[in-house]
Amino acid sequence: MFVARKPRSHRLGGVALAVSSIALVAASVAPSAQAATPSLAAAPATPIAELSTAVARPYDDVLAHTRSAAPPTTADCEANFGIACYSPNQYEAAYDMLPLYKAGLTGKGKTIVIVDSFGSPTVAADLAQFDHDFGLPAPPSLTVIAPAGPIPPFDPTNSDMVGWAEETSLDVQYSHAMAPGANILLVETPVSETEGTVGFPEIVEAENYVINHNLGDVITQSFGATEETFPSAQSLLDLRSAFTNAQAHHVTVLGASGDGGATDSESDLVNFYPFRVDSWPSTDPLVTSVGGTQLHLTAAGTRTAPDNVWNDTALFGSPAASGGGLSTIFPRPGFQLLDASVVGSRRGTPDISMSAAVDGGALVYLGFDDGTGDPPGYGVIGGTSEASPLFSGVVAVADQAAGHRLGLLDPDLYLLGLVRAPGIPDVTLGNNSVTFPQGGQTITVPGFNATRGYDLASGLGTVDGAKLVSELSLFP
Repeated sequence: MFVARKPRSHRLGGVALAVSSIALVAASVAPSAQAATPSLAAAPATPIAELSTAVARPYDDVLAHTRSAAPPTTADCEANFGIACYSPNQYEAAYDMLPLYKAGLTGKGKTIVIVDSFGSPTVAADLAQFDHDFGLPAPPSLTVIAPAGPIPPFDPTNSDMVGWAEETSLDVQYSHAMAPGANILLVETPVSETEGTVGFPEIVEAENYVINHNLGDVITQSFGATEETFPSAQSLLDLRSAFTNAQAHHVTVLGASGDGGATDSESDLVNFYPFRVDSWPSTDPLVTSVGGTQLHLTAAGTRTAPDNVWNDTALFGSPAASGGGLSTIFPRPGFQLLDASVVGSRRGTPDISMSAAVDGGALVYLGFDDGTGDPPGYGVIGGTSEASPLFSGVVAVADQAAGHRLGLLDPDLYLLGLVRAPGIPDVTLGNNSVTFPQGGQTITVPGFNATRGYDLASGLGTVDGAKLVSELSLFP
């Protein structure tokens, strides 16, 4: 059964940051201890037209629960679901990470911090299965902490908890895939982040704990809230202490740019604003905003077409596209001074983009009970909740190459963009406009086109890992 389920929490990079990332689980397939031939080929193709939409808070949209004896290949997904799916090996090749690994640059000695509400009850076992199936080494360490209070018991009938567990699986597995030698620190919080301030006090407390105890080098956030859902601008500004703390300690902070294209969720978590909005913490000038692209890859991870802005809105019939736009809270930061013709007097997002499309989504192992009765297996997940953890792996490798933490990245990224450095390939195709039914009307929120140079759909561009790591490592 195909069901598109939008998470209830505003995680920008996936389930955790519903504002910036819609984790879309497109297909689930059970693992096999003996690498049996996938049975997916025997399953009848389900027309995309049968997709339906139901709101759930983490940005995880489940498209199918079809199971298979092994992770499906790209060809399997295309034949049976009408969408592409990619393995970590394909992403590593597509983002030019293999030369770095061969040189011993794997993120060794660095720690990626992942912040998610509730977490997942099977995160360690799921990562072990994922590593086994794709030939990845185990991370030096996977540590789980809950500094903001005890985590409620996992309830598989609670769609919000299930959505966050999906997000957690995505975040852990794909940050590790990009930086296989880095330590992983999963920081769980006891209150689900939704819209407005809900859940953020606990996130701020947890992130400050990590920074104050020197536990990590780069923080990835797959959650967010539409700026308009905060009671006031000051109520948002009062939640920034972890970001100023991170800047003082030279810790890099990332945030998914959102999954609603040029719009995003209202406070009711059901409707979308009928005009352009943006989401925080992606809009914070102390956070690197990570948007979404669509890749077109062969089985070996070679591109068959240029990357374009992620926009699967037609696939779902509701907003499902890379978040991007202008903040109503933050003025234009200094690093965007030369992009004033694009951003005007406001902070613009995203800053950089990586894979986020559902049609080209990531294979993620899900071992927990999701309330459907399905056995453990693989899902295909997209959204900017994928892009942020992917980029966190690149940052960890760059930290290792530089021999120190890179800290706030945006000034360096925009300088590289100014000189059109090869580590940030430009994205010039696609847009994040969305058209959707709501309140008995068909609403169009015009977004932004990808253009040469900086734009509000793809930011500065995407990533060539080997080149970008080399370029970033030159900064003090």
